[in-house]
Amino acid sequence: MDAVGLHGLAGAEAASLHATEWYALSLLDLEGSLTSGKLSTRTGLTTGATTRLIDRLERAGYVRRTADPADRRKVVVEPVPDALAGVDAIVGPARRHIAEVIAQYTPEQQEVLFDYFARAAPAYRAASEEIRRARTER
Repeated sequence: MDAVGLHGLAGAEAASLHATEWYALSLLDLEGSLTSGKLSTRTGLTTGATTRLIDRLERAGYVRRTADPADRRKVVVEPVPDALAGVDAIVGPARRHIAEVIAQYTPEQQEVLFDYFARAAPAYRAASEEIRRARTER
């Protein structure tokens, strides 16, 4: 976990971004688009802080705001594809190294690994929410 966190910090530094900006871009790279509310929830930021985050990413050319076609009151944040090419270049070495590690496992072992990651990610998100709730309750 520490190595993943350190990699995230190194990626943010390489992109000249703050860690939260880097994390938000990673989410948008994976998800494609998120409403500002969903981005707020996933990053753990308040709605005001999320608005400022989106402002910074928009000024830097990484994202754009659009209206949600199903509910025009909602703002959808979508990545600017060409801008994310630089992000892909930064995370490329990690993806390559991890692919080399995974390739050393049998297909059956890879299934177990992928199952673990699919289950572990929501567990870590739930634990993060518990930490945040406990902090706000104090």
